[in-house]
Amino acid sequence: MARTQAGGRGGSGRTGSGGSGGSTVQEVKARLSIVDIVRRYVDLKKASGPRWMGPCPFHQETKPSFSVNEEEGFYYCFGCQAAGDLIDFYCRINGLEFKEGLAQLAEEAGVEMTSRRPDPAEQMEREKRKVFLDMYAAAREHFRRCLHGPQGGECREYLARRGMTPEIVERFALGWAPDEWQSLADALKAAGFAPRAAAEAGLLSSNDKGHIYDRFRGRLIFPIVNLSGQVVAFGGRILSSGEPKYINSSDTAIYKKGDHLYGLHQARRAISQTKRAVLTEGYVDVLTLHQFGFENGCGVLGTALTSTQVQRLGGFCSDVDLIFDGDGAGRKAALRSAEMLLARGMNCRVVLMPDGEDVDSLLQKQGAEALRQAMEQAPDGLDYCIRAVRGSFSPKDLVEWAIQFMNALDRPDLISYYSPRIYSGLGLSEAEIRSAQVRIKQAKTPHAAQRPQARSGERLIPQRKHERYILSFAARHPAYVPLLAERNADLLMLSPRARQLWDKIVAHGETDLIPYLDEREKPFVIGEYDKRAERSAEHEEQREVEFEEICRFLDEHFTREHLRAQTDVLRSLSGERDFSKTLEHLKAIKDSLGRKNG
Repeated sequence: MARTQAGGRGGSGRTGSGGSGGSTVQEVKARLSIVDIVRRYVDLKKASGPRWMGPCPFHQETKPSFSVNEEEGFYYCFGCQAAGDLIDFYCRINGLEFKEGLAQLAEEAGVEMTSRRPDPAEQMEREKRKVFLDMYAAAREHFRRCLHGPQGGECREYLARRGMTPEIVERFALGWAPDEWQSLADALKAAGFAPRAAAEAGLLSSNDKGHIYDRFRGRLIFPIVNLSGQVVAFGGRILSSGEPKYINSSDTAIYKKGDHLYGLHQARRAISQTKRAVLTEGYVDVLTLHQFGFENGCGVLGTALTSTQVQRLGGFCSDVDLIFDGDGAGRKAALRSAEMLLARGMNCRVVLMPDGEDVDSLLQKQGAEALRQAMEQAPDGLDYCIRAVRGSFSPKDLVEWAIQFMNALDRPDLISYYSPRIYSGLGLSEAEIRSAQVRIKQAKTPHAAQRPQARSGERLIPQRKHERYILSFAARHPAYVPLLAERNADLLMLSPRARQLWDKIVAHGETDLIPYLDEREKPFVIGEYDKRAERSAEHEEQREVEFEEICRFLDEHFTREHLRAQTDVLRSLSGERDFSKTLEHLKAIKDSLGRKNG
């Protein structure tokens, strides 16, 4: 896996630790190959030069629009404009935050994350998280021992009645919490964990008198693990009748239920290979999916599907089968979930269970083929949404839904793809939608009389093509940035976003720019990197031609500005009797004209 990355933006090829010089990011990129990482998830083929091509893993496409530049250490999709470096790709494909993804890659590369002195509060939080993870690992082992020991007979019988095989029980590390007040508390105390810390971690509870006792009692235990395989929470199901049927871990320093999907760790390989996930509700439904061969199954955790969960799922696949109960609550959840997946550019099908059935009962009674047929006959996500709102919304609500749905789309290609189907499916015209959008916008903005008006001849939104042209050259050739700065190119960065990107190129352009870019800047900059790679044969000559062209543009621009300023002064002096001032400014204009024509 390790290699030396010569001549690229990935690093110098040194193999020291993060603390021995250079940042952790640079060390990781120096040790790992972006091609090796991407090939775990994408079928890459060698193209010309240092480039590899394949189908993009971030949107539904079979053509090889996804480019990986091994020498420069970046990727770029010509279809959806996804772009970034090795760490960005790993985080995106696995649905990880930057720090989490960097930590995993650093561990793989053998790089210690010691490039800076940690903040004391951050260090304390990190230590608390480690203690919590250790406690949850100890709790999982305790619950597993209880399931397989004398205390777990009732739970084992329950699992057998539900058709759970020993392989599934082992794969998902199911356990049993005895119906006792101090079973887990005693086990954690024996392992050296303080009861108060265990209560803070959500494993134990305390009453008003300060007595600490087991939170999970008399329940089948479902460990919830993160993408690294670490236990971060538990779900507990009561075996007999009683309420509540399920209890779940509360949010803690290591767990936020809206961030995780049950079974995603076990399903990630199958999802990555098939590019399709099956998403349902309920722990047992997920287990039954895996038992019947649907190893790409995972489930939401007691909440409606969240944007974070969609992001994590979207890192692995582009197609999702949504399986919900057929009652009113299930239909509503299916509508919201389909909307969220479609807004991300993912494909989905909506499978509603027959009355009285769930995934587990359908599979146990009728087998895998019945669910496969239900999936094949299911409507796609947009068709389901259109049918759902058309059947229950008023004409006014239909228009508002269509506007809300399209406003959630952040890519123009998605709007152009979905809008014709929405218009025809809901019986609306584009004029109706646009008219409603105008009314909504006017209602939310100040009255026209209150808005600042442009002066005569002034553009409210000036054209700034020169910004893009100069930034394009600066991103591809950062060594020329000081020369451009000498000609005051920075003064032409008029918009805040252009100034922000210019400053980043000045500060990091010749080292490692990508980690400092936001999601709108990455596609632009990496697109320019890709252009540079394509032009490698004529690189030096083309670079000089472009640089001279920009210099001519800058000279002419500032000459025009100088002439305009002098002319304005002449106009202001038109009534003056002191002709010496007028002659002075006429001479300045003559000199400027001479330089311009020079």
